[in-house]
Amino acid sequence: MRRHHSTTPRLTRVLGSLLLVAAAGVTAVGAAPAPAAAAAATPLARVVPAPAQAQPGGRPYRVTPATAVRVDGPDEVRRIGEYLAGILRPSTGYRVPVTGQGAGGIRLRLSGDRFGAEGYRLTSGPTGVTVTASAPAGLFHGVQTLRQLLPAAVERRSVQPGPWRIAGGTIEDRPRYAYRSAMLDVSRHFFTVGQVKRYIDELALYKINTLHLHLSDDQGWRIAVDSWPRLTTYGGSTQVGGGKGGYFTKADYQDIVRYAASRYLEVVPEIDMPGHTNAALASYAQLNCDGTAPPLYTGTQVGFSSLCVPKQVTYDFVDDVIRELAAITPGRYLHIGGDEAHSTSHADYVTFMNRVQPVVAKYGKTVIGWHQITGATPAPGALAQYWGVEGTSATEKAQVAKAAQNGTGLILSPADRVYLDMKYTAGTRLGTKWAGLVEVRRSYDWNPGSYLPGAPASAVRGVEAPLWSETLTKSSDIEYMAFPRLPGAAELGWSPAATHDWDVYKVRLAAQAPRWDALGMSYYKSPQVPWPAG
Repeated sequence: MRRHHSTTPRLTRVLGSLLLVAAAGVTAVGAAPAPAAAAAATPLARVVPAPAQAQPGGRPYRVTPATAVRVDGPDEVRRIGEYLAGILRPSTGYRVPVTGQGAGGIRLRLSGDRFGAEGYRLTSGPTGVTVTASAPAGLFHGVQTLRQLLPAAVERRSVQPGPWRIAGGTIEDRPRYAYRSAMLDVSRHFFTVGQVKRYIDELALYKINTLHLHLSDDQGWRIAVDSWPRLTTYGGSTQVGGGKGGYFTKADYQDIVRYAASRYLEVVPEIDMPGHTNAALASYAQLNCDGTAPPLYTGTQVGFSSLCVPKQVTYDFVDDVIRELAAITPGRYLHIGGDEAHSTSHADYVTFMNRVQPVVAKYGKTVIGWHQITGATPAPGALAQYWGVEGTSATEKAQVAKAAQNGTGLILSPADRVYLDMKYTAGTRLGTKWAGLVEVRRSYDWNPGSYLPGAPASAVRGVEAPLWSETLTKSSDIEYMAFPRLPGAAELGWSPAATHDWDVYKVRLAAQAPRWDALGMSYYKSPQVPWPAG
């Protein structure tokens, strides 16, 4: 259930780990950075996600009162330059103008197509730093790398002492997977536009490029649908535990979509069906097979609700919802859920999916569904999101693998690896543990390309880290459960498999903590990670 919730090779790996850790500026595997190095430039190899290639060399660049951000390209490049300058100005106290003139400083430029849609090159030396990309998204990701190469104090909103050094050398980088996502459940507990934007900013730092919003469930409907207004005014009026709930107007949702786009994230909205629909059923009696609306639900059980598959009104409802949501969603995908439909017979489930998937296509979107959709016939181009665990039956895994062999793309979200709402330990005050306890190493230490038996590596489109909100009510709760696991999921999605090494990663991860402190973020100080002293 998803929510109820030989010597030589080993020596080579160890030596490789030691060399990479040394490159990160640390003297031994697992050792925290030495305090004496605090004023030195951050080594190029200490970035999360790990860059595809990092070649240190030469003297560092130092940000000074004379530094400007120089932009070459269209208005979008200037906007990225202003974003970077907006980070630098408060903490350095420098003016940091954004200009298309002059030389030196920090330069952002578009050039050719060698870097792909999201890749970039960053070169640094004593006269300046240049980030080059083929597309604006690549420039933006390069800026995130630049942020991490600066001292963590750059994130503070008041003037800090510096110095502001960026290590010399070259990084060339591009993602392993094109789909790198995080999901936020705003249905079990509602989160405001401001809270969602805060999470978007935190995701962007680690080159996540997709935000999956779980907008409907048994406990609340969170997106306005003009043709069915009671979905929000009534169905969105509560949440787990009986709080007041809430919902996004269309303007709210479009604000989130625009903000995400400014951070180069695509929003994927989810309307879960045919199960997980109590909020809709409670709002409109005619959606129930017996014509009787159930009461609103504020508990945490699953699998008890279902749209009425035989009724035509169900498909009128689905068409209206998808039409209105697609109209305000510029992204490619629309997620139709499809998990835990325990109250829907298999025959009805297949019928429902066969009728609903073409509706998504009719309104110009591509279907994503939880992996149970492979029990029906996934539409051409559809993506199945796998959330199984180590103990998931071989039959179920084989069903998903067969769909992948037949052309269905896979998003990997194994619940006992990257469900961010799983407790870290038995003593974690937040979260659930139906999929087990998931410490930081377990969350990071797996390979998406070979995870699902029988599924071709070429079928894997990417990785998503979902965060369900049964126990979460505020931004600090989101952060505590997401960090430090989310950066690991981001690295699995971005970095080459050859860079994957827990002993090296945990040192790079530890170096993120001062940045989170500077950003005012909450996070779990796992004993598996060698956090900096103090």
